[in-house]
Amino acid sequence: MSETTLNGSCLCGAVKFQVRGEPQRFYHCHCQRCRKASGTGHASNLFLSNATLNFSQGETLLKRYKVPEAQRFARQFCSECGCAVARFVPELAAVLIPAGTLDDDAPIQPQARIFWDSRADWSCAGDDLPRYATYPA
Repeated sequence: MSETTLNGSCLCGAVKFQVRGEPQRFYHCHCQRCRKASGTGHASNLFLSNATLNFSQGETLLKRYKVPEAQRFARQFCSECGCAVARFVPELAAVLIPAGTLDDDAPIQPQARIFWDSRADWSCAGDDLPRYATYPA
């Protein structure tokens, strides 16, 4: 996949970011942590490899929370509005972008629903995306 540049921002507009990299994965995650972090039935996350993440505005407003017992679950967000924003994931050597924060169109479409077996029974399911109990192989 070729390199792309994506711009995004938080809900209040105080934090603005730019990611350059190769789009690899776009998943709807139904795990309990993603549901709690998003307040919805799933989180939609885009992953870019060989990526750089730069904040052009509001970097001092960023806060980060990592679930202590989680291997890689963390959340980076604007301290003004609470909106999740892009973050570097060292364990994956990738940048994760909460897809809803993009100001540009996503370069790829969602590819799968992950942690499907732990979804809320009311969560959306009306598409033909592959479904995985955990991470795809």
